[in-house]
Amino acid sequence: MVRLAGLVLAALAAVAHGAAVPRAGATSAPFTTDYDAIIVGGGPAGLAALSGLARVRVTTAYFRWAARQQLAHYSTVSMTNGTVTKITPGDSQNNFFTVTTTSPGSNATTDLTARKIVLATGLRDILPATPGIRENWGQGIFWCPWCDGYEHADQPLGLLGSLDNVPAAVREMLTLTRDIVALVNGTDTPAFRAATDAKMPGWQRYLQLHGVRVDNRTIAAIRRLRNGTDGSEDPSLPSVAEHDLFRVEFTEGPPVERAAFLAAWPSEQASHLGEKLGVHLYGGRLAADPANGLVTNVPGVYAIGDANSDNTTNIGREDGERELNGTDVTKRDLEHVARSLWQTVNGDPGDILYAGEFDQ
Repeated sequence: MVRLAGLVLAALAAVAHGAAVPRAGATSAPFTTDYDAIIVGGGPAGLAALSGLARVRVTTAYFRWAARQQLAHYSTVSMTNGTVTKITPGDSQNNFFTVTTTSPGSNATTDLTARKIVLATGLRDILPATPGIRENWGQGIFWCPWCDGYEHADQPLGLLGSLDNVPAAVREMLTLTRDIVALVNGTDTPAFRAATDAKMPGWQRYLQLHGVRVDNRTIAAIRRLRNGTDGSEDPSLPSVAEHDLFRVEFTEGPPVERAAFLAAWPSEQASHLGEKLGVHLYGGRLAADPANGLVTNVPGVYAIGDANSDNTTNIGREDGERELNGTDVTKRDLEHVARSLWQTVNGDPGDILYAGEFDQ
């Protein structure tokens, strides 16, 4: 959660805006909130948003137990190890929100208020039940070649996923290795071939040109034969080669050995908070407007990181979104401060000083 302080007209704005630090027993009246913004979730996106807002002294509450030591340096940051169970608009104009949370080991709930919500809730990978996949997920079985491919460069790699996702994934892998086997687990069917044709005409010739073999056998299990590291690696180096080794067993025929795998499986929203709040979904992602600070269709609610609809995932993107989102949250909060001040001093229709509705 984030609270703004030291802004232009801060003294006057305090009439309607409230104090700039968290307060015990704060009321839930409009514009008198516990925080300026609440950030829900916290991989790279949540951390980036938190650091960006903290550096402009916005009071922020952050629901994820991560990077506490670094971000605790900022006095306007409050980090909470809890679970957000519900987010409710405080009024019909979304001037503020009530966030209901629970703490670990307790069924008791706590309500906090904020003028802005930043959803950094991420995605959940839908992993097959095949033995060995979940156990090795993130440790030799990866979904991002940019994040984990370099450590397995020039090694024999496997591609896990349905046939229609193979050509695009191969394109991402070719700068890492030329030894690729696509393990499509029974999806080399007429229907999947038609879907692959629609995505990438000429895909068969493309795979042939690059020596990619498609194995359509049903995978029974993936067994780890060797760990990628042994503990002797120099921690001062930015990257070291990893030499994992796996054996892929099938329901029929001989096994295949691969050093690591790139997976192309579907994913889903890790949290339904955004959808329940009324945020529209686009392709299973929270629809956010990149031209307006990643705000969603719900005023006052932003979606960042993997959960949103821009379909890019890397640390550089999170840093860019930090600036975009943080700037817009701050700008819109200033507008709300001005609106609240106007409503406080403007009076009611018929009063001698009444100047009409706030028109910005």
